[in-house]
Amino acid sequence: MYKISKENLPELYKAIAAVNSLYIPVKTAGQTNFAAWTETADVDLETLKTVKSPKDAFFPQCENIYTCERDGKKIKITPEELASESFVVFGMKACDVRGVEVLDKVFLADPIDTFYAARRDHGIIVAMACNEPELSCFCKVFGIDCSEPSGADVVTWLVNNELFWKPVTEKGEALTESVKSLLKDADDAAVEETKSNIKNIVEKIPNMSLSLEGWGRDDKLERFNSPIWEDLYNPCLACGTCTFVCPTCQCYDIKDYDTGHGVQRYRCWDSCMYSDFTLMAHGNNRTSQMQRFRQRFMHKLVYYPTNNDGMYSCVGCGRCVDKCPSNLNIVKVIKAFGKEAGV
Repeated sequence: MYKISKENLPELYKAIAAVNSLYIPVKTAGQTNFAAWTETADVDLETLKTVKSPKDAFFPQCENIYTCERDGKKIKITPEELASESFVVFGMKACDVRGVEVLDKVFLADPIDTFYAARRDHGIIVAMACNEPELSCFCKVFGIDCSEPSGADVVTWLVNNELFWKPVTEKGEALTESVKSLLKDADDAAVEETKSNIKNIVEKIPNMSLSLEGWGRDDKLERFNSPIWEDLYNPCLACGTCTFVCPTCQCYDIKDYDTGHGVQRYRCWDSCMYSDFTLMAHGNNRTSQMQRFRQRFMHKLVYYPTNNDGMYSCVGCGRCVDKCPSNLNIVKVIKAFGKEAGV
């Protein structure tokens, strides 16, 4: 294990960015999101959760697929190049790292999404433990330890005025070697104490004790046909906020843009909460907001775990809890069905 003082972190960022593109939480206009690092960026490692998850480092909100250009009667098709340079996503929390693992099961399954796979191959994740989980957090429900993120290449802890650094994969070891001149050897005593403090905070957060009894099972129809959905969905505005801040939502649409001399085909995030989601000439198969609302939560809590060895496609980050303008979120859904079962 290694450590570096907070005052020297700008030098660490600079050293990483000299070899890799670096994405890090940056505060802009009062909001913190992952963005490309620059020497003038207002880096913000203190904010627990960015507004959006950092998933778009691997699954961008909008990306070109290919371009068609017409030259007389000929059409030239140029595929977009795949990611070929390494990059580092610095400061991902445990829930967001798990979110990438959820996306892996979607985009790396046959047929493999080559755009996503290229980014995963070249991406290096530097995770950071959550010093003070918030009331909206419930990651423990899904087996996530926010005191020591798993699935990352490097794990870090902010302890007082120092950042502790632990490489855990070959990618992490290689990154560590490239910045080792800035790091000092450290024991793990301070980190172990911090981990214990974090776990004590987790135990006091009410949502961390949510019960998932009855979810993630093969008997889908009982939940699907429950009248509870009719009571829950009514305040939904179909704004799609929940899907756009979610670390695991993977739906996208493919569109064409007329450039004036050809067509640019691109894909962009979509939301199952929208009335035109999957809309085709014949219409779509969910004609009411209740059906769309139900689909979102059935997918995260039933369909996905049924098809992925019990892994849920919710990571308990609490962004939907914080951001839904109608106070509708997955916690409320879980609790509503828990009351029905007497949980």
